[in-house]
Amino acid sequence: MSIETENGVPRGTLRSYTVGLILAVALTVVPFILVMSHALSATALIILAAAFAAVQIVVHLVYFLHLNTSSAQHWNMLAAVYTLIVLIIVVGATIWIMYHLNYNMSISLAGG
Repeated sequence: MSIETENGVPRGTLRSYTVGLILAVALTVVPFILVMSHALSATALIILAAAFAAVQIVVHLVYFLHLNTSSAQHWNMLAAVYTLIVLIIVVGATIWIMYHLNYNMSISLAGG
């Protein structure tokens, strides 16, 4: 059973939506269980949760938003890449600024 938009272009099947849903739920439940059970160290849990979140973003883009590398999806893919670059710059700059603020504040509080 293919799900179609108003212009008749097939967008997905019930099977692909079901696979996407199962993957999304698994990628949410597994890190939740690991965090609640304190199975790993705090640093490992943060890294693992971030990795699962990144994979879940890809699952949502592929299975629910139907983003792929076809020529019809060129502008959507370009917009997604641009958004990712801006996100990396903003998050990276924020971490960098907070690190330097922390460093400078610790020096000024120590009397140096």
